[in-house]
Amino acid sequence: QVQLVESGGGLVQPGGSLRLSCAASRYIFSIYAMGWYRQAPGKQRELVATINSGGGTNYADSVKGRFTISRDNAKNTVYLQMNSLEPEDTAVYYCNTYPHVYLAWGQGTQVTVSS
Repeated sequence: QVQLVESGGGLVQPGGSLRLSCAASRYIFSIYAMGWYRQAPGKQRELVATINSGGGTNYADSVKGRFTISRDNAKNTVYLQMNSLEPEDTAVYYCNTYPHVYLAWGQGTQVTVSS
């Protein structure tokens, strides 16, 4: 069973930056497209960004121009660079395969944007 471990979250002021990491216990990123998802309190989990095996990326309109997804297949790691953070970005962030969720969800990493 492949495990996903997200890290890098924290408390940041509006306008700040964070870099999230998602590490897999096995070599999967070259096989599957990957996505970063987030879930805010009281809301459904939503897709934030995706990256395919060839490096092609897509973003939700709400984060376009502010977030950048990347991957390092050799390290079995996917990253999410988040700049110009807004209070609306506050959520627990998860990674998983895309478009179909094939893996068990990890514990996520909390991102809180607040002054």
